[in-house]
Amino acid sequence: MSGGFHEIELGDIHVTGGRTITEADVTNFAGVSGDFNHLHTDAETMADTDFGERIAHGALVFSVATGLLWQSRDGEAREHVVAFYGVDHLRFVQPCFIGDTIHVELEVVEKEPRDHPVATGVVRYDVTVLNQHDETVLACEFLSLLR
Repeated sequence: MSGGFHEIELGDIHVTGGRTITEADVTNFAGVSGDFNHLHTDAETMADTDFGERIAHGALVFSVATGLLWQSRDGEAREHVVAFYGVDHLRFVQPCFIGDTIHVELEVVEKEPRDHPVATGVVRYDVTVLNQHDETVLACEFLSLLR
């Protein structure tokens, strides 16, 4: 992923590596978030649903996506990040199951210079999280405040 605000171009595309969502991820996220909804924690109940099994928390998938994006930045690119500035149009498109391997694809869709004491501007990314079958499980727009 590119460095600072001025190096990033509209239309730039980046693809992260993958990460498999594990039983431990779902269990730990339920504990941290307090979200013990049966969709995520009750295998017996979920076996009798259209899903057929438990699904990962949407917020967990979102969190893993932010981590994959951060991990994919090199040291120089990380130095240019002032803040994760926000998220727009977040949609959980389809379920992510325990055992799915997800990755993130993003495209730069907007750059807006800012008069800011530390940052140069805001970059808007179109973000898609895909599973191992290249099916979209999450879509949104991320905004990053960059130097």
